[in-house]
Amino acid sequence: MKSVTFKKYGSSEVLEISEVANPVVAENQVLVRVKAVSLNPADWHFMRGVPYLVRVQSGLLKPKSGRFGVDLAGVVEAVGSKVSEFKVGDEVFGQSRGALSEFAVATEKSLAIKPSNLDFVQAASVPMAGFTAIQALRNKAGLKDGQSVLIVGASGGVGTFAVQIARVFGASVTGVCSTGNLELVRSIGANRLIDYTKEDFSSSFESYDVIVQTAGNYSLKQLRKVLSSDGTLVVAGDSSGVKAVFGMRFIFRIIKSLVITKFSNQKVPPFLAKSSKQDLVTLAKLIESTEIKPVIDRTYSMAQVAEAVAYLEAGHARGKVVITI
Repeated sequence: MKSVTFKKYGSSEVLEISEVANPVVAENQVLVRVKAVSLNPADWHFMRGVPYLVRVQSGLLKPKSGRFGVDLAGVVEAVGSKVSEFKVGDEVFGQSRGALSEFAVATEKSLAIKPSNLDFVQAASVPMAGFTAIQALRNKAGLKDGQSVLIVGASGGVGTFAVQIARVFGASVTGVCSTGNLELVRSIGANRLIDYTKEDFSSSFESYDVIVQTAGNYSLKQLRKVLSSDGTLVVAGDSSGVKAVFGMRFIFRIIKSLVITKFSNQKVPPFLAKSSKQDLVTLAKLIESTEIKPVIDRTYSMAQVAEAVAYLEAGHARGKVVITI
């Protein structure tokens, strides 16, 4: 089968389409004929091997597996003997390592039935961005009905989900984005908009119960200035220093977050989204009830994967970037 692979770390030019063996399904696994795969910043971090911290998992000098992509949507082709939830022909979405292939294997707990009102491209865009948004708002911030929330990077992959999920939770949402994305963020439910090219929100006298940073080069000090005295700041993404070799800025921010949370009424909990079967099902229900919807910026073919990753790395995607198989 065809699969996108990389034999060494580097820019998107290291990606290539290779012929690899078809995956063998274990007793607890599902074989999926992949229809679409969405890209995430984590994908190109592992592709580049930066910061070096990712190489602890992916391989110190060169990639261990060299397989690419995680989020997918497709059709069940076969199931293992101990799989009870899915059958051949089911349309599913979820996650699998090395998803950007004609076929991928996944465990039952990493898949769910695709929402009936989504096509494969839309469904593939949901998992990682959706997990990040819902876990940041619900698990870390404990967002409640009537609270005010600021979404920094509201037009991106995570941001577009965060705006909509915050509204589902009953919050008043302010979205920060560029001029060209204001109408998009308004259309998905933001109560108020801030154009960061014209207004520095960190210098205003506004304050928010919850801030979720999904993008942007803002320090913790800047963000805390507009956080209420007992509010919660969740850093779910950061555009500054993303290609730094050692990732020391990331480490220092975690240390600062722990200190602030311990000695201040403001909370800045460390955050890393996790794959969750329960959250995948929750997101599917919200989508089927039309309370949230994926936002797709561009689609590319498998042959255009290098171009697609380069576009995502540039940091200006409106919603999600998806590869069709």
